[in-house]
Amino acid sequence: MSNSRLRSRRDAGGGAGAAGRDELVSRSLQSAEHCLGVQDFGTAYAHYLLVLSLAPELKDNVKETFQYTLFRWAEELDALNRIQDLLGCYEQALELFPDDEVICNSMGEHLFRMGFRDEAAGYFHKAVKLNPDFSDAKENFYRVANWLVERWHFIMLNDTKRNTIYNAAIQKAVCLGSRSVLDIGAGTGILSMFAKKAGAHSVYACELSKTMYELACDVVAANKMEAGIKLLHMKSLDIEIPKHIPERVSLVVTETVDAGLFGEGIVESLIHAWEHLLLQPKTKGESCNCEKYGKVIPASAVIFGMAVECAEIRRQHRVGIKDIAGIHLPTNVKFQSPAYSSVDAEETVEPYTTEKMSRVPGGYLALTECFEIMTVDFNNLQELKSLATKKPDKIGIPVIKEGILDAIMVWFVLQLDDEHSLSTSPSEETCWEQAVYPVQDLTDYWIKPGDHVMMEVSCQDCYLRIQSISVLDLECQMDVARSFTQNKDLLSLGNEAELCSALANLQTSKPDAVEQTCVLESTEIALLNNIPYHEGFKMAMSKVLSSLTPEKLYQTMDTLCQNEMSSGTGQSNTVQNILEPFYVLDVSEGFSILPLIAGTLGQVKPYSSVEKDQHRIALDLISEANHFPKETLEFWLRHVEDESAMLQRPKSDKLWSIIILDVIEPSGLIQQEIMEKAAISRCLLQSGGKIFPQYVLMFGLLVESQTLLEENAVQGTERTLGLNIAPFINQFQVPIRVFLDLSSLPCIPLSKPVELLRIDLMTPYLNTSKREVKVHICKSGRVTAIPFWYHMYLDEEIRLDTSSEASHWKQAAVVLDNPIQVEMGEELVLSVQHHKSNVSITVKQ
Repeated sequence: MSNSRLRSRRDAGGGAGAAGRDELVSRSLQSAEHCLGVQDFGTAYAHYLLVLSLAPELKDNVKETFQYTLFRWAEELDALNRIQDLLGCYEQALELFPDDEVICNSMGEHLFRMGFRDEAAGYFHKAVKLNPDFSDAKENFYRVANWLVERWHFIMLNDTKRNTIYNAAIQKAVCLGSRSVLDIGAGTGILSMFAKKAGAHSVYACELSKTMYELACDVVAANKMEAGIKLLHMKSLDIEIPKHIPERVSLVVTETVDAGLFGEGIVESLIHAWEHLLLQPKTKGESCNCEKYGKVIPASAVIFGMAVECAEIRRQHRVGIKDIAGIHLPTNVKFQSPAYSSVDAEETVEPYTTEKMSRVPGGYLALTECFEIMTVDFNNLQELKSLATKKPDKIGIPVIKEGILDAIMVWFVLQLDDEHSLSTSPSEETCWEQAVYPVQDLTDYWIKPGDHVMMEVSCQDCYLRIQSISVLDLECQMDVARSFTQNKDLLSLGNEAELCSALANLQTSKPDAVEQTCVLESTEIALLNNIPYHEGFKMAMSKVLSSLTPEKLYQTMDTLCQNEMSSGTGQSNTVQNILEPFYVLDVSEGFSILPLIAGTLGQVKPYSSVEKDQHRIALDLISEANHFPKETLEFWLRHVEDESAMLQRPKSDKLWSIIILDVIEPSGLIQQEIMEKAAISRCLLQSGGKIFPQYVLMFGLLVESQTLLEENAVQGTERTLGLNIAPFINQFQVPIRVFLDLSSLPCIPLSKPVELLRIDLMTPYLNTSKREVKVHICKSGRVTAIPFWYHMYLDEEIRLDTSSEASHWKQAAVVLDNPIQVEMGEELVLSVQHHKSNVSITVKQ
């Protein structure tokens, strides 16, 4: 009764209600436009929400203005750290415009900045599906895809030997009775499927990454095993019996090992598995049914090491020069790479880097024999527990060859069972990289036969740590030892190794002088070691400032004459005192000494944009050591309220003489938003001022490289032993491979280098958004990739090559989905498109 009465009233007032709604919509639109005018984006956004909820037919009319309002309001909420409100606004917007690729992409960008990479990838992927030509979303998805599905997944799945050996070991264990299986860190689920195919009754698999978990679900379903494999989206440490799995299992399979063996937490996860998820291990001598006992694949591992000389590792982890383009680096500033393992470090940092040592540019030289670092039995709970608490072992290794001690290279042999093993040695054809421990903080790195390389090894914080690396010259040190025989501490040492270690510590003891340790990324250290880069910038800056000096002197003399005439005194300040300085701004990424170099070029006021306090302290100490007046160097971020508005005038009435921009990322790609930054920079330059670099030429060539194909996508089902994995993981392949070293990349050049693109920062009208390039084929073969690099022109004469031996930049390559067969003498046409900071290269068929 009440419902019918309500309905009739509503119908009766329908006309009046529609008129009222229209009035409210009209007023709300006016209010929204007014709020936009006064930049009250939050209120404008609320008005637009009301309009669109009352009048959804207006969506197309207000779409662009609504998007603009949303993005500006989201920026404010982000700055205020109102994250929940920000996400709520995007959710409301996507309810209204569920198929809007621009809103999806923007939502993904905010999520990515907040660290939600999986969720961000979902929005980027949706934006690309909605509009495959939306270049911003494609670029975002490619960048996130590298985070979500790391490239080693492709390389590992293409490693037939690795897959075959794991399959054989799992098959053997299941046939011997291990019929209930838990796969820890399942990835694509390949090991779980091996177990199921081998005949396991119960297979469970856990995977923490949301992306990889969903990928594994698709893969398992595609291989028709979803009924026999239970996938869990969680860490193995959180698995409970019977909540997640019904009972303890007889076999754990895992490959949660990194180049340093322990870095993915295998020790912690296996301790937990033995205590909570696995059946008890079989004791020696027992021959009962394996189903009643627990075991782990891999069963054990042996870790090996070798001391090596390697110029490439040295230039990325040790600053090897004292003077850079006229700037002296003082001894009280010590540069270290993040891979330097310090016992006193507050944070747990990966104490090694990883390299494919068989492909490292320039190769390496073995200075010691291969030596055993430690063994670990994954089927022994007590041994696993003792690893984390055990004191470091002291190791002394004799030197067999003269050279520079640059690193300890580490690999391991994974013993899956008593029959099957995998080696990650650089001499093996393997998907694995090696762990590299750069040697730092020695007085002298030159070693020779007769010396011993001393070190301490341990497993701490889930990492293999190699610390306290020193060199012991036995011939010299034994004489020293005799003079210390009265020392009780030395007398108490029980063996020669400990005696040698103590002497080594005496040799490498640090002075009392206060030192500033400055931690730099390996690319920043390589940049400091890049002499042509700094010399080139010094010469180019000097030329610009010299060209501006006569004009400035003329203006100053004119001012002085006017002052004398008006005062009638005939006295004036010197030209030097009244001359305004040249303003130089360096907004390149990371640590840079270019502002200090600029400071040596006369009356210059250089500004650095470094962010980290330790970098600022280091630059101040370097300034002091080079006798610069204290006020010479300014840190620009102290003068800028909003970091996003870094490009602005040095003072309200001044302009910059030089602005230094970072155009190329260390990865080999063009920096994002560089064209927008260049446009702003041009407006901030004084007459005759310059942006560095002034323009960039992009070069490329055609190559055949099976390596790039295998590192970019899973090649069919044969390598994965008949399992259908490729179509699913290949959704996350990206067309551009970054951080390449062309000098050591296994490839066959099929053409000579050609110029692909010109990017002009000073004269933008010379830029083209699209061009076609004809490439002459000089060798028959299959074109699989187009590697590219850049020549950066500081001016018409001074050029920096990002592919040179001294370059701190790496190179990149476009990898073709479908290789193209070519014959010598043919021509291939490349279509090169440049949109904002994104460059795409396609072969025109």
